[in-house]
This record gives sequence, structure tokens and C-alpha cells, in this order.
Amino acid sequence: MIPALLFGFLALVIFAVVWSRYRRLQRERYIRDFPFPRGLYDKLRKRRPELELRDCALVARGLRQYFLAYLRSGHQFVSMPSQVVDDLWHEFILYTKAYDAFCKHAFGRFLHHTPAVVLSADKQNNAGLRRVWWHACKEENIDPKNPLRLPLPFAIDGKLGIADGFRYTADCRALREPATGDGGSIHCGGDFSDSSIDGSTDGLSDSSGDSGGDSGGDGGSDGGCGGGCGGGGD
Repeated sequence: MIPALLFGFLALVIFAVVWSRYRRLQRERYIRDFPFPRGLYDKLRKRRPELELRDCALVARGLRQYFLAYLRSGHQFVSMPSQVVDDLWHEFILYTKAYDAFCKHAFGRFLHHTPAVVLSADKQNNAGLRRVWWHACKEENIDPKNPLRLPLPFAIDGKLGIADGFRYTADCRALREPATGDGGSIHCGGDFSDSSIDGSTDGLSDSSGDSGGDSGGDGGSDGGCGGGCGGGGD
């Protein structure tokens, strides 16, 4: 009797794990393939007239990476690292029915909007940024702790020349030089693994991925209010 019960329990556990992974992969595929609403890029270009149509497609890819980071983190809090990707996300939310349906299929819950941020004294925002950094790096086969280049959500503002965007660099050595005149306006990818920023590196790990998400590959190709509100969180 006991071996039979144990076998049945193990079978249920295996089934639950397989089903969870299958469901997560379904959600990932949905996020990657989702057709954004017609007219969304036009809305973005009204807000950012300097963007070409091909630029909008790149921004959309950055937004998909952000959504994947939220899914793979197990619906933990994630912070938005890009001003232009944030603009597209905001415009997408205004298509209320489409966005609500997207969230239900992609996450099984509604993902509220949060403004774009950089590392600061706010530990929750910092942890959210580190989660996006980790999963975006994994998506593009970048080592998140020793990056040689930037993943798309952290590179795109600089790449597209967004006037109020956040500029990042993977190589922090130039930022540490006293002669660097604009170092204060450029953010360092290496800082995400530096505990001196806020006393921790919370969020910089793929250990949470198995609870509802998945960490990507091996560490480049490409691509707030907590409590369930803003950028995720349970």
C-alpha cells in the first residue's frame, strides 16, 4: 500500500512539474508571437516623432523581453529600465481590452504599469531592475555578472538617442575615471551585481524562475506599488 501511495504521489509531483513547464513555455510563446494592436506604433511615433517604423519594432522587442522577465521571475516585482519601452507599454495599456486579454493569456493576471527607473536608494525598484537585467541577459546569452555588452532593454534608449532616456554601458571602467565629464548620466551594467548600491543584490538570481518562470539560457542575441500592483509581485 505504501509503495503504491508513494508512487502515486511522485507521479502527481512529476505531472505538476511537467505541466507547469509546459504552461510556462506556452505563455512565453504567446508573448513572443503576440500581434500588438493596429495603430500602436503610430501612437508611439506621435509621442516620439524621431522614431522610424523599424525603431518601433525594436522597442516592441524590448517590451517583449520585459514581459518575459516578469513571467520568468515567477511574477515577482520587475522595474522598467527604458524610457522609450515604457512609452510603448503605456500606449499598449490604453488599448484596454487588448491589454487585459494579453495579460490574462501571458501571465494569468493583470500587470500594472510602473514608471521607468534606474538604480537608486529604493530597494524594491532595484530588485525589480536586477530581475529584468538577469532575465534579459539570459535571453541574449550575456553573463549578467560580467557583461561584455548590454541586453536590449538597457541598451535601447542610448541606441535610439532618446533625449530623456537612460544611458547604460557594460564597461564601467570609463565611468570610474575622474576625467569622465558625463559619467553621472551614464549607468553601469556592472552595478547590478554590486551590493554597495543598496547593501544587497536582491533580484540578481534565476533561483525564482522555477516558481512560475524560467531563467533563460546561459548568460547576447536579440532581441510600483508591490503587492501584486505595478510591475508585478504577489
